[in-house]
Amino acid sequence: MSFTTFGLSDQVLQGVHASGYTVPTAIQALALRPATEGRDIIGSAQTGTGKTAAFVLPMLHRLSTLNGSTKHTHPRALVLTPTRELAQQVQDAVTTYGKFLHLRSGSIYGGVGMDGQIKMLRRGVDIIIATPGRLLDHMQRRTIDLSQVQILVLDEADRMLGMGFIDDVRKIVAKVPKDRQTMLFSATISSEVNSLASQILRNPHSVEAGHHRKPVETIKQNFYQIQTASKMDLLHHVLKSEKLESVLIFSRTKRGADKISERLEKSGITSTAIHSNRTQPQRMHALEGFRKGKYRVLVATDIASRGIDVDGISHVINYDIPRDAEDYVHRVGRTGRAGASGDAITFVSGEDREMLRKIERFTGKRFTAAPYEGFIAPERSAAPAHSPRHVSHERSHAPKHASSHQRSHGPRHASSQERSHGPRHASSQERSHGPRHASSQERAHGPRHASSQERAHSPRHASTHERTDAVSHGPYKKKASHGHAAGRPSGYKKGRKSFVFAKKKKSVRPMGSFSSDSAAWSNR
Repeated sequence: MSFTTFGLSDQVLQGVHASGYTVPTAIQALALRPATEGRDIIGSAQTGTGKTAAFVLPMLHRLSTLNGSTKHTHPRALVLTPTRELAQQVQDAVTTYGKFLHLRSGSIYGGVGMDGQIKMLRRGVDIIIATPGRLLDHMQRRTIDLSQVQILVLDEADRMLGMGFIDDVRKIVAKVPKDRQTMLFSATISSEVNSLASQILRNPHSVEAGHHRKPVETIKQNFYQIQTASKMDLLHHVLKSEKLESVLIFSRTKRGADKISERLEKSGITSTAIHSNRTQPQRMHALEGFRKGKYRVLVATDIASRGIDVDGISHVINYDIPRDAEDYVHRVGRTGRAGASGDAITFVSGEDREMLRKIERFTGKRFTAAPYEGFIAPERSAAPAHSPRHVSHERSHAPKHASSHQRSHGPRHASSQERSHGPRHASSQERSHGPRHASSQERAHGPRHASSQERAHSPRHASTHERTDAVSHGPYKKKASHGHAAGRPSGYKKGRKSFVFAKKKKSVRPMGSFSSDSAAWSNR
């Protein structure tokens, strides 16, 4: 079977043959004839089986035969895609297959300025390929008119709905004439897709090619067991040992994609990353560089998995296993396209076992995760479990880091015998000699009745040298500066039971003696 059997115009056939295609794929063979006749289409096929040409070729044929020689200001065909990359991919297909037609096309999506898009719309176009969000922006600004649209296409409808564009799609469809041809293509036909199709399609012709839950048979799938900490080591080993030339690596996060790309670049492997945080020029530059062989590796996230249409991708590596089993099918579908062979490698860590089971249930196939032959993960030394990091010699003698022997003599860790001599555990005889039970003679020698000689050695009456030594070991250590005495904290008032901060000049609670043994002020 050739493309000449579907009733396509000569100019369209010229474009197909100039692209090097001679035999249609399964989805194209089923959809081209009814679509060329103007029927509504709902099509489902595996990723990488040529769905784009299945709606682009009949769209070009119908536009070229319906007043094709007349210049139109407003678009007559509208294609909605979920991502910028997919919009650019469709735009490239329209340009390639329609190179012998006098049809103008353009794409509008976010990430770039609107001025250039507005100028393009004012000049007039026949075909618009757009993402829903940016198209709504133009509709609100009234820079685009959809009243003359004759063909409406929803590409990758399941992905579009999964990204939350259902309300945007309904708003756009409401502005398109009801008398139109509508084509909906999707990798999977879910209940949400069926519900949308029943609302916007009229008596559609349904086509389905292959098993949408399984990657194409030409893709070899391998799963390798690896610890998370050794994934990068295994990736380097695979890239260097097998000498892969065109590799697409998928990461679960944007930060992870950047990190993988940076580490590969440092190891001498040309690499670049593509994800939603990159500007549109950066994303286009990365795709073009990967397509031309400037970069050996392209690291991407799932958001770009359906917009990467690069011929010759030999290997797809799932550095992170996808959370959604359906995304796995779309990831590996980036290789083995159009009947070519390809390899898919997936790293599986211990925490990924459940996701592997989901993929098995979704695809209906059993997989085994085995160690990669010839790879030995490097040993990583672990830090001692109970040793503090970077402890200096001085800190090791601080109360918090004191040895068990030292702590055993502290108040909290004192032995029972030692604690028995404390105030609470003292015997009746010992307590009788305390302040309250002391005899009049003993009390006479207490702090208030102490002799002048004894008081001279108390903290308040200590000599300047003694006070300086005590304070210098305490929490209020202060160097002699700005007119303050050496060792005396700023704001200290001699002869008063208060400590006044220099700036606030506010008294705090009364303070008693200072103990150099415990290195703390105590209220007594």
